[in-house]
Amino acid sequence: MTGINVAWSAVGGDPALVSRMSTVVREGALRGRLPVRALARACVGACALAAAELGARRAGLPEVPAVRVDDGAVATAFLSERHLSVDGRAPVAFAPLSRFWRTADGWVRTHANYPHHRARLLDVLGVPPDVAAVEAALAERPALEVEEAVYAAGGLAVALRTPEEWAAHEQAAAVAGRPLVERERLDSAPARVLAPLDPAGAPLLPAAGLRVLDLTRVIAGPVATRTLALLGADVLRVDAPQLPELPDQHADTGFGKRSTTLDLTTDRRTFKDLLAAADVVVTGYRPGALDRFGLSARALAERRPGLVVAQLSAWGAYGPWAGRRGFDSLVQVATGIAAVEGSRERPGALPAQALDHGTGYLLAAAVLRALTEQSYDGGSRVVRLALARTARWLTDGAGTGDADGALYEGAEPWLAGRDSPLGRLRYARSPVSFAGGPVDWARPPGPWGADEGRWR
Repeated sequence: MTGINVAWSAVGGDPALVSRMSTVVREGALRGRLPVRALARACVGACALAAAELGARRAGLPEVPAVRVDDGAVATAFLSERHLSVDGRAPVAFAPLSRFWRTADGWVRTHANYPHHRARLLDVLGVPPDVAAVEAALAERPALEVEEAVYAAGGLAVALRTPEEWAAHEQAAAVAGRPLVERERLDSAPARVLAPLDPAGAPLLPAAGLRVLDLTRVIAGPVATRTLALLGADVLRVDAPQLPELPDQHADTGFGKRSTTLDLTTDRRTFKDLLAAADVVVTGYRPGALDRFGLSARALAERRPGLVVAQLSAWGAYGPWAGRRGFDSLVQVATGIAAVEGSRERPGALPAQALDHGTGYLLAAAVLRALTEQSYDGGSRVVRLALARTARWLTDGAGTGDADGALYEGAEPWLAGRDSPLGRLRYARSPVSFAGGPVDWARPPGPWGADEGRWR
């Protein structure tokens, strides 16, 4: 099966609708040893097709609008965090202590972009925040020992594994036993009644009038909710006040959204009010991390029948690593991707954080399809995705080869600029495109946590 067939089937789409999608192939886009471009195109295509399908349903159109996926737009969007500039300033990417390190018997990769993760890594190693000191400390310890010690301290370090080593791991077996997108109907809530859209309106916004609670961080979850905002949803991102998002990361994924802070341990009333009027809740924390606040999928659906709950994790909600923190870069290292993309001398990486971006678009597609299904036969729904499961799809092939196409000559045609409360922004436009659909977000990002915790 081609990548788009796999992705569209994974979200429960009608196979006949794949014919509504066309592709502009661009050689050189997202070049890697693994089929990154095929995966990226499939995830974006499934998302655009799900959006077009929901839009057609709400507008009463006789057929689903045509979907066009351009490799150039996709490649640019999958690097959106690198293309962003604020008043001409380039974004801050990985922190100095977030990188590959040699160990006594191999390699580890650490993630220390957030201050609390950085502090935990340094505590384990017993060194000051100095690259040379960390390098010396890690060079004396075995990779797996570092992985376990840093994890036990609440930090992030993962040992490099080959694809074969990962395949023998218990977590890999747990991941392989699950579908690319897990979809479940939780109850028999009545069919969702969606307000009709004017097919003559410009643009067609499939998610108009829908309210999305965004409880996600970093890239994958925020990419999904950024896409739902593009499609007309009222998206409110909610963060704990003591865990501010990295400014550039927030700017890149904050388009179309509002942002508020809320302490769930002390202000449950506000969250209860928000949930009472929400249509979709998207979570990106470790499986079970929000359960103590009554935010498991079933608990949410009991409190708000008819809800769509979308859950995202690094390693999956099953297996011995279900409770571990993780990021795209670390999943690449564990699953053998970094070994495949590297050399004998040094591990490598995908040309983009494709597990994050791809899973984000696939998550948005799953939400849109769940909304469409609800409009026919109701039921609260939950969809679950994991970066490690997307990684499995990529290493398995993620689709067939490409036909020849034009050359990808850079991101410029798919970049845009606009003023914002943060300054003058240069940013990647969304690659989600269908006939009559939106071409940009209705609003730029604003400061983190600056909005009130209420619906518009």
